[in-house]
Amino acid sequence: MRFQNTQLDNGLEVIAEINEAAYSVSFGFFVNTGSRNETPEIAGVSHFLEHIAFKGTENRTAEEVNRCFDVIGADVNAFTTEEQTVFFASLLPELLGEAVELLGTLLRPALRQNDFATEKKVILEEIRMYDDQPPFGADDKSRELFFAGHPLANSVLGTLDSVSNLSLDQVRCYLEQRYSPENIVLIGAGRLEFDQFVRKAEQVCGGWKSLRSRQNGRVETDNELEFRRVRGHRGCHRIFKESAAQQYTLLLSDAPSAHDADRFTAGMIANMLGDDVGSRLYWELVDSGVADWAELGTNEFLDNGFFVTGLSSEPEYAEEVCNRTRQIYHEATKNCFTQEELNRSKSKILSRLVLANERPSGRLFAIGSEWTVHRQYRTIRQDLEEIRRITLDDVATVLKKYPLNDHLFVTVGPLERFGSFD
Repeated sequence: MRFQNTQLDNGLEVIAEINEAAYSVSFGFFVNTGSRNETPEIAGVSHFLEHIAFKGTENRTAEEVNRCFDVIGADVNAFTTEEQTVFFASLLPELLGEAVELLGTLLRPALRQNDFATEKKVILEEIRMYDDQPPFGADDKSRELFFAGHPLANSVLGTLDSVSNLSLDQVRCYLEQRYSPENIVLIGAGRLEFDQFVRKAEQVCGGWKSLRSRQNGRVETDNELEFRRVRGHRGCHRIFKESAAQQYTLLLSDAPSAHDADRFTAGMIANMLGDDVGSRLYWELVDSGVADWAELGTNEFLDNGFFVTGLSSEPEYAEEVCNRTRQIYHEATKNCFTQEELNRSKSKILSRLVLANERPSGRLFAIGSEWTVHRQYRTIRQDLEEIRRITLDDVATVLKKYPLNDHLFVTVGPLERFGSFD
């Protein structure tokens, strides 16, 4: 495998990991924009723009776009996070040029009024549906509380009010500001010819005007976000949901950011304590039948990170589940783990890394996350070596630096009181 990169004259970067032994190719446009780039007035616009991009271009309707992707057998999708919007596809190498042209044109959508009105209804329904399904919007609510006062508190979906009031002009302005070529990276992985990939990118995207070249006074080179480390808010919050059959609880605590070398160790801790199989939470709570769900994960952003524990159980066991979780975390912090637990966790993580990165689609996101955050290319071998180097001392240090029991507590369900947590 070999890595190559270049930059078009308008600022758009093109990078690729070429694997001549692969049978497929994956590529994606990684746009440096997400919910943290939004003001309250346009909350949800990044996600909205991701949706409406697939409604077609000036030359193709939505139906024509879908049919064209179907003809070449491409697996196409997109997603929006707090910090990125990504449009991606996987397909046969010989059809890469056609797919780049199709997907690239979607980043300059027609933004027709009829499509705008239709998609607004779809997203409003998505927001309502998310709030009606377990755990009833607790994820968004907990992040809003944990990061209160910081852009990471913004919901990716936005709110019913913000999406309802969103105008087509606001979407156009946001597209102009955030989808400028210097704010986008085109990434390829798998079997591809780099020079042809770049030529197709130039053909499709070379005419996109950069912000630096515009003189209309309406746009900035960035939205001047303040990137800063914050301590997450604490406290206990209970949301009464009489119709819920179970009690759902989220515990959020500080964790390393995407720029922190401790992030690898934090992932190991989450695996040992809260993997969906074979972890301490699993054996203590799920396997014993006390809880239906008990997991610990990590989330990393450019300037912050957090551990999140997810728990669900029958209401009568909810307080016991939370107390036992706290005890598990206390014991881990006090006495750390055994070497056997660490070795077992390393084997699981190493296996998952290898399996995820065997396909070009897996490599695409590994390369994309590393390049867009750290401006560097990492091989799978480097990631494996990073995991192998973790020691029990590293684990103990991170547990003390980021105490899991110093958390925000949010619970949603039919309980009107939650014992000592109220």
